[in-house]
Amino acid sequence: MTATLVSATDSLTRAADMQTAVLRMVACGSVDDGKSTLIGRLLVETDSVPIDQLEYARTTRRGGSTIPVGEIDYSLLTDGLEAEREQGITIDVAYRHLNLPSGRRVIIADAPGHEQYTRNMSVAASTADLAVLLVDAARGLRPQTYRHLTVCALMGVKSIVLAINKMDLVGYEHATFEELTGGVRAAAARLGIEEVTAIPVSAVTGANVIDSDPVNMPWYHGPTVLDALVAWEPTTAVEDAPFRLPVQLITRAEGNFRGYSGTIVSGTVRPGDVIAVADSGQTATVERVVTYDGDLEAATVGQTVTITLDREVDITRGDLLSAAGTGQAKPADRFAADLVWTGEEPLAHGRSYLLYVGPKVVPATVTSVRHRLDVVTGNHDAARLLNMNDIGRVELATDSPVPLDEYDLCRDTGGFLLVDRVTSDTVAAGLTRHAMRRAFNVTPHDYAVDREARQRLKGHLPKVVWLTGLSGSGKSTIADATVATLHAQGVHTYVLDGDNVRAGLNRDLGFTPEDRAENVRRVAEVAKLMADAGLVVIVALVSPYRSDRRAARDIFEGDEFIEVFVDTPLAVAQERDPKGLYKKAAAGSLPNMTGVGQEYEAPEDPDIHLNGEDDVAVSAETLARAILDDPA
Repeated sequence: MTATLVSATDSLTRAADMQTAVLRMVACGSVDDGKSTLIGRLLVETDSVPIDQLEYARTTRRGGSTIPVGEIDYSLLTDGLEAEREQGITIDVAYRHLNLPSGRRVIIADAPGHEQYTRNMSVAASTADLAVLLVDAARGLRPQTYRHLTVCALMGVKSIVLAINKMDLVGYEHATFEELTGGVRAAAARLGIEEVTAIPVSAVTGANVIDSDPVNMPWYHGPTVLDALVAWEPTTAVEDAPFRLPVQLITRAEGNFRGYSGTIVSGTVRPGDVIAVADSGQTATVERVVTYDGDLEAATVGQTVTITLDREVDITRGDLLSAAGTGQAKPADRFAADLVWTGEEPLAHGRSYLLYVGPKVVPATVTSVRHRLDVVTGNHDAARLLNMNDIGRVELATDSPVPLDEYDLCRDTGGFLLVDRVTSDTVAAGLTRHAMRRAFNVTPHDYAVDREARQRLKGHLPKVVWLTGLSGSGKSTIADATVATLHAQGVHTYVLDGDNVRAGLNRDLGFTPEDRAENVRRVAEVAKLMADAGLVVIVALVSPYRSDRRAARDIFEGDEFIEVFVDTPLAVAQERDPKGLYKKAAAGSLPNMTGVGQEYEAPEDPDIHLNGEDDVAVSAETLARAILDDPA
């Protein structure tokens, strides 16, 4: 690194130029509303398209196109995937660049309109400054119109250019424009979006895209789409926000150099500033702000820097460097957050995921679903789960404290992703609204008589043996026989039976998938406490879903947890029917009966596989040997 000094003025000017010269725009709306065509025309009319791409758009036609060869098919200039060209829709987010007459550079994200690609649109909106929301004048407002508007609001996009497109198909009617504009403005107001610039356009003819069209729309005297982009100015000074830098790399060099590298996502930092490690609360003074261009007297948002401190502080990759004092980021382990759910499987509370924020990854559990947002009406509907493309407010708990900011304060430290722990699929984009409990208010206490001491007293290892299978498979009978076998050998045991826990601890839960998930979660937590007390815990629980059983296993360590599949054919379980449940299901009075009204997901690789038709004593002996680690 050179030792060239850059003045604070020069540094801040360069950073400000970087911020103001670029406008990040997302084009969104329902499928076939004309986003790609509008963007393509903007690119062509601002000379932002290479000659070869322009020639391609003149000579290539996809199925269903009515544009004559030789004329420009503007939509082809953004649809980059072959699958998109074949289907005539936008699937991926296509990014293009154009330069405005003012000199400002625009990064345009053409977001997909189909509902199943909402996750792609959410990604595009998460970094956008402005959204161009298209509405097909002939088709009107559709659910995806409202969904995209809602996603924009949640992602912090406060400037909306509403392009009522295809005005040529409705005879350029002023009344149609006003009706559709009124519907969007009402929805925007509910979402807290105050800035909506409505423009009647025809992307195909070019009306009000670059130039106005007084012939067909003499009643309109507002800006064109290009005018609206030129007029945009940032509304917040991000460099004035509290300082935030997620540590991406720890740099060591000769001469005891130790620096903490990353990109500033909020605020400004200078030598002499007191900063805090948000995760631990430790503070130190900034000695140097280092870049490849030399030391800086100040650095702000968007700059990648290496910070050195005046003393040794315990900092690791993924930690967040924060302003100290009033603007300090505080870690917490419970949060209220909005989720845009993109997973194919529904979200139900009690499920455990991996939470990604910047370079940091922590396990997190959705403890409850507060409500689901009706994107059309704006109502908050009561819900216990979120389906694919639903938007809702949840509460979640992290396994360790995380310094998440409110999303409105900082997108980078307030936004996060939830990832499925098994498939590694991204299932949700999350936006933190507020911390519900400060982690430093909860401090687990260590006692002199610990787990190891209790284990020595009992003379055996604690275990949690999780029996899963259909109702009537024999789980409770096998559990009873196993406990009797172990008790005779002096082993301290306890049985957590499904019916017994539902009579007390879980009496508030029903049998919907989300209630079953919570039932499993609670039983697993109780079993963990009992194992900590040194007991061998036998759990006899239908627990029909693999994801719930995986979440239960995840809270235990090593070989402490044993999953046992009591494999009994449905016909045999129905014949036994010890509780009369199958008869009730057959009569229609028990719609959520596992194996009949609800699916049972058998374990794919259980630790122990028992045949539910075998002799109970044999099964009990098998389990007892596994628990005692007896190979005989």
